[in-house]
Amino acid sequence: MVWLVAGAGLLLLIAVLYWQLIIAEGAYLGRRVVALLYDWSAHLYDGIKRFDTRYERYFLARPLVNAVFSFPNPVVLDVATGTARLPRALFPEVGFRGKVIGLDLSRKMLAQAVAKTTRWEDRCLFVWDDATTLPFPDGSFEVVTCLEALEFMPDPQRVLAEMVRVLRPGGILLTTNRIGRDARWLPGRTYSAEALEAYLRELSLEMIQIRPWQEDYDLVWASKPGACEPLPPRPLVSFLCCPQCGQPLDWGDLHTLRCEAGHKVPVGHDGIVEMVRARDRHPQRR
Repeated sequence: MVWLVAGAGLLLLIAVLYWQLIIAEGAYLGRRVVALLYDWSAHLYDGIKRFDTRYERYFLARPLVNAVFSFPNPVVLDVATGTARLPRALFPEVGFRGKVIGLDLSRKMLAQAVAKTTRWEDRCLFVWDDATTLPFPDGSFEVVTCLEALEFMPDPQRVLAEMVRVLRPGGILLTTNRIGRDARWLPGRTYSAEALEAYLRELSLEMIQIRPWQEDYDLVWASKPGACEPLPPRPLVSFLCCPQCGQPLDWGDLHTLRCEAGHKVPVGHDGIVEMVRARDRHPQRR
């Protein structure tokens, strides 16, 4: 009898671990656990996912380029950029003349992103930070994207609200909604198409389209009301805000960004802006 109870307990433990670490990818264990799991798998990630370059360009990059054709120099914020999946699909497109800022909470995923985008290093910037408090001013980007990641964040609705906050009027939001058999095992992190559309409307988005995309995901498009006037190109680092006072950042030296108040944000030797380190120094300002 004791062995049966122990065996049942072991099976239950294995099932819970599989749910928490494989299906939920640590989502219910806190953002640091999620980041750690991605750090561990960063060097294998593309091999595990097996992204098809032609598929990515045809179903992601080209529709996005067509959607922003009226913006001469669009700047894209790619939340949870990972190994730069979206930037690598966008940059080869002849019609895309813009730039990309990629943000992720996994430092090692970002290191992979830097290594895989060296051909376009003058057109992209990578930021190590949490998506629940985006380090950018209101209305900064013509496009904000987040692919296959919302369900692994502690507060998907807050992340969506932040993404809409930094989106310019007239700009495009592109994200995904988890569907399929595993979606039921992510309570509070996934939504029906109707519930998601209703929330996006609460955020004042319009032209919402939720389209079938993959077995596990729908693709979600929306637009922020208003007119988006063309702006002259500017350095990507000028989009960043100081995590302490909210002022714009600029280069202090090769490995430091500073605001006018003198607060510092470190920059790694690989060029990644390390907002996490700056925030951890001042947790009360989080």
